[in-house]
Amino acid sequence: MTQPNSIEAVQQMLGSQGYVCGRALATVVFLSLKLGRPLFLEGEAGVGKTEIAKALASGLNRRLIRLQCYEGLDASSAVYEWNFPAQMVAIRTAEASGGADRGALQAELFSDEYLIERPLLQAMRPDENGAPVLLIDELDRTDEPFEAFLLEALSDFQVTIPELGTVKAPEPPVVIVTSNRTREVHDALKRRCLYHWVDYPDFDREIEILHARAPEAADALSREVVAFVQRLRTEDLFKKPGVAETIDWAKCLLALDVMNLSPEVIGDTLGAILKYQDDIQKLQGSEAKRILDEAKATLEPA
Repeated sequence: MTQPNSIEAVQQMLGSQGYVCGRALATVVFLSLKLGRPLFLEGEAGVGKTEIAKALASGLNRRLIRLQCYEGLDASSAVYEWNFPAQMVAIRTAEASGGADRGALQAELFSDEYLIERPLLQAMRPDENGAPVLLIDELDRTDEPFEAFLLEALSDFQVTIPELGTVKAPEPPVVIVTSNRTREVHDALKRRCLYHWVDYPDFDREIEILHARAPEAADALSREVVAFVQRLRTEDLFKKPGVAETIDWAKCLLALDVMNLSPEVIGDTLGAILKYQDDIQKLQGSEAKRILDEAKATLEPA
């Protein structure tokens, strides 16, 4: 599929993949595609940062390549590794056959046949469907040396393999970088990207999202679920529920054939929306009923 030629086309394309977004986010996505700039998305966990990369890849009919970041991630793990077990087998085989040419053997051992490509190198390779979507997920989990390496890789869209040389992308990949802001990412990397803060949606937007991702949910239940979750986010919680939890909870309620929320149902299913025991403990007893009553009070007749 060709790239969307307007902000509205971006919203339509993402919407066709079940991703509902506002004009501000659609605008920065459009500019990222138009200008070939990486897109840096920051926000709380569960607000849809990762999902936008998936929706983009699906909507553009491009390959999605995901680099999941973690503490201790280094360049070799992100770019390439050599298949050492296979290389050792080749060496033993050559030794057993005798008279192996050392130069020829070395050239064979460090060839594409023994190269294990990791996400960054995969993203630099040509693809018949067009440049892939490269998702660099939760960059804030890595440390600064990897961030500095990534800065160089995203500047020129190329990586160097000492034994083989430099691999440059024939067409820059569509790059989506996400961060949950557990630490600040360096300004130098942010300057290479277009930036957008992905916030929790308002009531109407979250209803739209829920209808798109759990269309079988009745409107009355959807409204109660969203109103409760939105009210829950105003509480003093260790981890506020994201949109992902709203969708999960609605699907759990559907699986239980729940038609309307009640304090008992909420108590039974809190594990779908809250992931820490301290937060769950705060909603025991009358607290769930209080929040539910306050949430229902905000609802206008459908």
